[in-house]
Amino acid sequence: MKILLVEDEPFAQQELKRMLLKLNEDIQIIAILDSVEESIDYLSNNQPPELIFMDIELSDGSSFEIFTKVKVTTPVIFTTAYNEHALRAFKVNAIDYLLKPIEEEALLKAVHKFKEFKQEFSLNSSEANPDFPTGDKLAELFKIANTNFKSRFLITSADKMKYVDVEEVAYFFAQDSTVFLVTKEKKQFIINYNLEQLELSLNPKFFFRLNRKFICNITAVADVQRHFNSRLKVSLTPSVTDEILVSRVKVPELLSWLDS
Repeated sequence: MKILLVEDEPFAQQELKRMLLKLNEDIQIIAILDSVEESIDYLSNNQPPELIFMDIELSDGSSFEIFTKVKVTTPVIFTTAYNEHALRAFKVNAIDYLLKPIEEEALLKAVHKFKEFKQEFSLNSSEANPDFPTGDKLAELFKIANTNFKSRFLITSADKMKYVDVEEVAYFFAQDSTVFLVTKEKKQFIINYNLEQLELSLNPKFFFRLNRKFICNITAVADVQRHFNSRLKVSLTPSVTDEILVSRVKVPELLSWLDS
């Protein structure tokens, strides 16, 4: 069985490889990729593997960007550190997802599940099983699985709690393991969400994931400039000290969002 691993954490790469090879001597890890850009290039220029294990958050963005850039007809088992309700939307359509840290028993069940599905569709064509989502369809399932987008956030400040309407939000940013909400009035609050959860719960018409640290409201985009290596540099209002760069892979999506 030829398996492709898409994972950006070195320890997670080696641990998953170790567990897979322990499961079955017929398993062959044909490549280990750690970014959206590298995955797009590999899948565009190589024969498809039989199965892909794919982390959701990669070094240069969300793995769901891959499906918008290249046709993926291979079954995918997603891996994630977060167990959100939106994952259920694609769990019944894709093969499975595994919650990190991955346990050997869960991994074994996922591989067995793949073998059961293997008889139902061709590994080289999604037409053999029209219910199996690939490409844009799979990305869309995950991105807007819950169309009841958030309209407000509960904020705790000192001993008080209050709501901040989503229209008041300029952007969100992550610093270490903490996520901050910044309003258009320059007020900053800690929120109990990670950026992955926010990306799923915010209306993509108004909010965009710029990189691993920032999600912004379209009204907060003050300026966009071309940057080295075909990337874009984004300035936000209120201003931030960080240099916000958008990867070359995400540039078309950002420009399309800004122009929509």
